[in-house]
Amino acid sequence: MTEHIKIVEVGPRDGLQNEKQFVDTAIKAELITRLAAAGFANVEAVSFVSPKWVPQMADGADVMAAVQRKPGTLYSALVPNMRGLEGALAAHMDEVVIFGAASEAFSQRNINCSIAESIARFEPVAQEAKRAGLRLRGSISCALGCPYQGETPISAVVDVAQRFLALGCDEIDVADTIGVGTAAQVQRVMQAVGQVADLGTQVSGHFHDTYGQALANILAALECGVRIFHSSVAGLGGCPYAKGATGNVASEDVLYLLHGQGLHTGVDLDAVVDIGSWISEKIGRTTASRAGRALALKKP
Repeated sequence: MTEHIKIVEVGPRDGLQNEKQFVDTAIKAELITRLAAAGFANVEAVSFVSPKWVPQMADGADVMAAVQRKPGTLYSALVPNMRGLEGALAAHMDEVVIFGAASEAFSQRNINCSIAESIARFEPVAQEAKRAGLRLRGSISCALGCPYQGETPISAVVDVAQRFLALGCDEIDVADTIGVGTAAQVQRVMQAVGQVADLGTQVSGHFHDTYGQALANILAALECGVRIFHSSVAGLGGCPYAKGATGNVASEDVLYLLHGQGLHTGVDLDAVVDIGSWISEKIGRTTASRAGRALALKKP
């Protein structure tokens, strides 16, 4: 194993926020602690958004206060505005994540403003985050498809990437929010984004598995030169625009794939399988990871 692939574990935030029943603060903190111990160098842990909109994430400050932090690990928080950034600073987060859609229809339907206007709102957040020494990540939602307008124009994805870079983002997520992308489409989008950003160090692939294409899309992005990917332990999460569909690709499945390709992640797959089984039991659901289920059955 020579080439390193960075995996951003998003289960504690992007995964758990979709759970209907409130997950105890102590369980969230233990999940984050265990994931960092398993070797994930970047854990998307919490979000500082209005509890009115995302009640599951209302305890972000308490969660981070209870996490046993591992030196060298990046703990990230999603922030929608200056108030969210203040929460992230108070919780001593290492990275904040801002977001914008590549779909004009999605932007208008969800926040009643244009893509350009939505990203302009993040200017003071980005400036203050950089001033405070935080790492800044920008997430491009609906980069491969939109529930309202269908396929997203590649030019729109590139435009949002450029806007995020102008804000000072250190990393940009190309996110298939509804999981409709295919391998050929992923390559076209990544190659275009690669014209304005470094695919190996600045761009990540965030693929949902709604149509079972996430692993194929990761391989396609790998071929383009992308070396950062997002995944969620036990496949935590859902897709709000496709009822009953799985959401984030499972970390266990991604690790099994990448390790099989001879790539280094620094993450202990065996430990992640245990974490996936544990959190699934805690929240009363079955793991969505096929590799996780298969490997768990082989354990004594």
